[in-house]
Amino acid sequence: MFANVPTAPSPLRARFLLVLAVLLATLAPTAPALAAGQPGITRPGAAEVVAVTQVADRQIDLSVRSRALGGRTVEVRLLTPDGWNPHDRRSRHWPTLWLLHGCCGDYTSWTAMTDVAETDSLRDVLVVMPEAGWNGWYSDWWNHGEGGDPAWETFHTEELRRLLERDWGAGRDRVVAGLSMGGQGALLYAARHPGMFKATASYSGSAHPLLDDESVARIMGFFAGQNNDPLRVWGDPVAQRRIWQAHDPFHLAKRLRSIPVYLSCGDGTTGPLDAPGGVSALEADFNRQNHALAAELRRVGAKQVTTHFYGPGTHAWPYWERELHASLPMLLGALRVHD
Repeated sequence: MFANVPTAPSPLRARFLLVLAVLLATLAPTAPALAAGQPGITRPGAAEVVAVTQVADRQIDLSVRSRALGGRTVEVRLLTPDGWNPHDRRSRHWPTLWLLHGCCGDYTSWTAMTDVAETDSLRDVLVVMPEAGWNGWYSDWWNHGEGGDPAWETFHTEELRRLLERDWGAGRDRVVAGLSMGGQGALLYAARHPGMFKATASYSGSAHPLLDDESVARIMGFFAGQNNDPLRVWGDPVAQRRIWQAHDPFHLAKRLRSIPVYLSCGDGTTGPLDAPGGVSALEADFNRQNHALAAELRRVGAKQVTTHFYGPGTHAWPYWERELHASLPMLLGALRVHD
């Protein structure tokens, strides 16, 4: 798996050896069955909708062909608000909540694993749940300096955003939230695209992957998933450190200080929503990372930071569903939507 990893100074070599020893917890929710497809809307441009599928009441899947993803077609699930009319998409633009999935889930994760589709306070909001790859990390991959496919950040923040605003009733008032890998994505998108999101929430997110050797090794292990070359994503954590820092929320804290930020995480020990004996080294690591980010946000002058470091709890969906509900007043308040 690591045959292409170059010789590096001993600290880095130790990181890669540690990667081999890390047992990663994966998220693999079962996708609900999809309804039969119907003719899509095709328009010229960098991204286009090639099929539309009605999945359930208020749930629509868009099949989007993306230039940023090398011409591949990926899915985006929309949870539509009351009064949303797919045949009159230009008459009203709705405040938008982006919900980002984690590794190793997909665009169906939030509706499959939580009650988001039954949450009454979201009936006045367009909820966007985009595909981000099994381990895409909400990034335009470095690919050894060549860039190109996959460019998840470009797909989401440029192609998909414009497509949704043009044809699918999305307004320009947006907030973003996510879990685990998606928690990092929510923080990154808010920081790297100032003004795009009015608030951000991260549940058990990778908030400071450069915290220490353990954190670096753990995320490199994720990067190596599905037999991927881990250096494709952000490069080498020493040689390409600037790229790593540009994707580390801790190093982008100043860019988050003007918007509301919600951070939550457990400590990895058995919690009230776990089966007896459940523990998570991953959650313990992310807990340390989130504490570090919270401290850094306060150091740089952020005034709208909400933290819920709830102690016992593992890296699991019951906590993320609970934290989504806990953060909705903040998120909807930023959109000026009553919860």
